Amino acid sequence: MKRIIGILLFHQFAAATLLGAPLKVRIDPGEVYQAIDGFGASDAWQCDIVGRDWPEAKRRRIAERLFSREFDSDGNPKGIGLSIWRFNIGAGTAEQGDASDIRNPWRRAECFQRPDGTYDWSRQAGQRWFLEAARQNGVESFLAFTNSPPVHLTRNGKGYATRGVPDLNLKPGKWPAFAAFLADVVEHFDRAGLRFDVLSPINEPQWDWDKPNQEGTPASNIEIEALVRLLSKELSRRRLSTRIVIGEAGSIAHVSRRVKGDGRDDQARFFFDPDSAFFLGNLPNVAPILSAHGYFSVWPLEVQVENRRKLHRTFQGANPRLGFWQSEYCILEPPNDEVKGGPGRDLGMDLALYVARIIHNDLTVAQARSWQWWTAVSEVDYKDGLIYLDDGSAGETGRMGPETKSLLKDGFVRESRLLWALGNYARFIRPGMVRIGCQVEPDQSIKDGVLASAYRATDGGQVIVLMNLSREDVAVDLGAPGEVDVYTTSSRSTLQRSRQDGAAIRIPARAVVTCVWK
Repeated sequence: MKRIIGILLFHQFAAATLLGAPLKVRIDPGEVYQAIDGFGASDAWQCDIVGRDWPEAKRRRIAERLFSREFDSDGNPKGIGLSIWRFNIGAGTAEQGDASDIRNPWRRAECFQRPDGTYDWSRQAGQRWFLEAARQNGVESFLAFTNSPPVHLTRNGKGYATRGVPDLNLKPGKWPAFAAFLADVVEHFDRAGLRFDVLSPINEPQWDWDKPNQEGTPASNIEIEALVRLLSKELSRRRLSTRIVIGEAGSIAHVSRRVKGDGRDDQARFFFDPDSAFFLGNLPNVAPILSAHGYFSVWPLEVQVENRRKLHRTFQGANPRLGFWQSEYCILEPPNDEVKGGPGRDLGMDLALYVARIIHNDLTVAQARSWQWWTAVSEVDYKDGLIYLDDGSAGETGRMGPETKSLLKDGFVRESRLLWALGNYARFIRPGMVRIGCQVEPDQSIKDGVLASAYRATDGGQVIVLMNLSREDVAVDLGAPGEVDVYTTSSRSTLQRSRQDGAAIRIPARAVVTCVWK
């Protein structure tokens, strides 16, 4: 027995020696930063088709991966435990069919309201299925968002805007009707036991949305301000507690500075500086949160960091109470040194690490209170999903085109490593936790070093998320007494649990690791 123990100790010593001196990660619980509101993804638009028409077993598997907080018999998470689920309130292009001009049926959406103003609450059945699945799995917060007003309320009768008309695509005199429609949807689901905690009425208003690719509308800051005032009044009149979160800006630049000076930018000061003539921070139901999308702000790496520093400085200058949500991201950028751009789905670990670093900087530099991916499920050959669908004709990396009719009823389900890397954050950093001080010694390279952030729960439990961007295994000393639970996502594992000594955590090369202890 002594010989066996000696051999084991020798191998542990040899492994530690090969890894070199451990990095030191030190936590300061007294250094408190932002509270965390949650991590999320959206149901647009694929979840309506999948949730309505796909076999129930596959629907449940997808829902488990996205929402579950349960563990298997080995202590490994069954899912990534999203705490925010984004529900798209459709504009009615699905009812229009080909007349919508949106050729791809996967990008059309139904509308609860008929043109005569009455409602059909049986619509968006697949999205409602996933909404209920999220509730059953304990998702804490539901967010409803729109891309366009209902098509029967728009100027051009379409779910996209007219070229050369940069205004909100809404008929004159129909502003109260649009606000009432949104409040009607919120009130209906509230009574059905599926309360929307958050309502986001305008999405990426900086873009023209004049091509029939999907539902969308531009809007100026002044138009958003007018709509939010109507909507706040409507929600307050009905005594609904749903909070309005505005922004959903097309980039973080649009909330933090002047971009074109076209009345669609500098939104932190425009909406939340108390000295602004358009200040919304004192309205009922309006949350002190401004949301933006992380597109076109992440490369080169030094620009990624500086963009987020500028955002945080702007928010603090406009209103120290103003919080930031990164509410949408996927890979839209052109190719760079690390990714091949948006086209071509990527299920691998390199892309997962690329995004995990963005999450890290959004949380630690921009001090985001929430981080949300674009679409939970994707059927296209693009880097925009957590879970992918295809017909199996081209293997795991194959794409589905709208001509593949069979996928409307069934298909293959592919999990990306990005899904699980997001889970290293979403599963363990729960709403209400706060980010606390965390330092890595010696300092690490943002390109190929070890990055770390730490969080504290109300019961005193602590979580550290570490990512090893290098191509070598690394030893880390957390300064934590005894053993900690370690969950590893790498090219070989998906949130795989182990128990390790807090003074000698092993982080595999190119991996994201979450350490949890009381």
